[in-house]
Amino acid sequence: MEAPKLKTGERLDDLQRNGFQIIQNPEKFCFGMDAVLLSAFASAGKGARVLDLGTGTGIIPILMAAKTQAKELVGLEIQEESADMAMRSVMLNEIADRVRIVCGDIKEADKIFEPASFDVVTTNPPYMIMGHGLRNPEGPKAIARHEVLCDLDDVLRAAKIMLHPGGKFYMVHRPFRLSEIFVAMTKHRLEPKRVRFVHPYADKEPSMVLIEGLRDGKPRLSVEPPLIIYKEDGKYTDEVAETYGF
Repeated sequence: MEAPKLKTGERLDDLQRNGFQIIQNPEKFCFGMDAVLLSAFASAGKGARVLDLGTGTGIIPILMAAKTQAKELVGLEIQEESADMAMRSVMLNEIADRVRIVCGDIKEADKIFEPASFDVVTTNPPYMIMGHGLRNPEGPKAIARHEVLCDLDDVLRAAKIMLHPGGKFYMVHRPFRLSEIFVAMTKHRLEPKRVRFVHPYADKEPSMVLIEGLRDGKPRLSVEPPLIIYKEDGKYTDEVAETYGF
């Protein structure tokens, strides 16, 4: 594949999967480990339709295109600049037959897509409540990290509408909001089924939580063993290095 013409401030990063690369602009926003962990935590069967809400530069659909046999992976992103980078990354990796990027608002997902038409919905939403340490609410990083243009309820409502009954929902978030997350998921008929806490070190509190929900599922929650990112010497644990490619 030919190297793309990058715009000012952009760079090309190797994803260590199937030779895939991604276009990013570090001055705007770059994907983090949370997106990579979510792409591995989520599953999609052969022929599945997957929707990623707030896809940013398309990291989750691109990584899931490498690891699953999903038929179609759609990324919905409201910021035009991020959506443009995602679209160009899809073309660069020659996966436009499976991955599609749509520039639009999560709150209008039901007007953009047919309701109940997806088997899987993924999301790495803004973690921080609006106004919490927020200096520039219009900046791309603020929009990605804070609930400026959408909040948790907006994301869960869209996921519920887009999933067919029995469809799976996957999200990465912060543990300090877990009780709120469970209440909101239940409200939107996304029954929490599986969680895994992510710890930076074995003796530290979790910094992330991976969550799987089931549209119209019955109550029964499974808590998986914790995922530890670093060994004592600061190197990645064997699971992280082998499973996630770090």
